[in-house]
Amino acid sequence: MNGLDLWSHGVSEALSLKAAALSLLLAFGLTQALGAVYVWTFRGMSYSQGLVHAIVLGSIIACMLMLAIGNSIAAGLGIAGGLAIIRFRTALRDPRDMMFVFAGLGCGIASGLGAHAAAVCGTALFCLAVVTLTVSEFGSQRRFDGLLRFQLPIGADETGIMALLRAHTRFVALVTLREVAQGQAMEHAYQIRLGSPRQRATLVQALEATPGIQDVSLLLQEPTVEL
Repeated sequence: MNGLDLWSHGVSEALSLKAAALSLLLAFGLTQALGAVYVWTFRGMSYSQGLVHAIVLGSIIACMLMLAIGNSIAAGLGIAGGLAIIRFRTALRDPRDMMFVFAGLGCGIASGLGAHAAAVCGTALFCLAVVTLTVSEFGSQRRFDGLLRFQLPIGADETGIMALLRAHTRFVALVTLREVAQGQAMEHAYQIRLGSPRQRATLVQALEATPGIQDVSLLLQEPTVEL
């Protein structure tokens, strides 16, 4: 190998190293944006920092694998066989979390294949779609269902109480009825639906002001909150 060939080989390796570093940094930067959008738009109680880290780190691994495979079919089959041995047992409760993981992997794959424009545009559109769906609350039913419990002395007139419940709720249905206080009272449990969560305080105050009613409790579940 003469000097010109050595120089060309060195330039080629330098360009390959630069392209690989650019692809890896691009995958890292874009998934940082994905992670930030995930944190900002997250709703629920089971937040996991590990999932955010997995989104970023998964894109780097995907990009590295695509760079290692290149145009080699044999390398692709070997890596696919190696990954088939690994069993991923982590279960994602929310399909939305799975979409973010797929988006991170897609970003890494596109960056590793050199499709930088697709990686940037795809990530930008994905983030815009997530923010739009979150702000507009697309798909939310805005229903507020709850479980109302209270105790009423045996033999008490329930006509006024039912009228009060129908006046403050959109739907009411008796769920359970059982004796308490050594047979001196009955515990009523109703499934109710409110038009607005602000009505819960008014309903509880109205029930507590009714003579004979004791131990009023209302458990309200909003559909946007994960239990």
